[in-house]
Amino acid sequence: MPKPVTILFACQKNAGRSQIAAALAKEMAGPNVHILSAGTQPASELHDVTRQLLDEMGLQPESAPKKLRPEDVRTCDWVITMGCGESCPIFPGTRYEDWDIADPNGQPMEKVREIRDDIRAHLIDLFARIDTDGATQASF
Repeated sequence: MPKPVTILFACQKNAGRSQIAAALAKEMAGPNVHILSAGTQPASELHDVTRQLLDEMGLQPESAPKKLRPEDVRTCDWVITMGCGESCPIFPGTRYEDWDIADPNGQPMEKVREIRDDIRAHLIDLFARIDTDGATQASF
């Protein structure tokens, strides 16, 4: 059985992009993939449009917005920042990517759906490059 893969999605508030990415990734990933999300300055709650989008798709957020801790990053195989200028601690053996994803906060739902589709395209590419033993493409 292959080694499990842990992916962390990070953005400053952990209330929009990283939450959408984590929810989609959980739906798309196989059983050997563990998904986390966090932010350096977490909001008190998810953005309304994020919650509406996840509800519309029948998905749940990974967690309430939470603080990005170095020990969380240390345990990850991949750390994905979401184009928001997020800075994460660097640890040997962890792969880092920054995805240029628009901020959904305050956007109309049509734009938020476009952001979701952009995140999904990035996830499909990521899972194609990671040996996740069973990652699949969700049909959202």
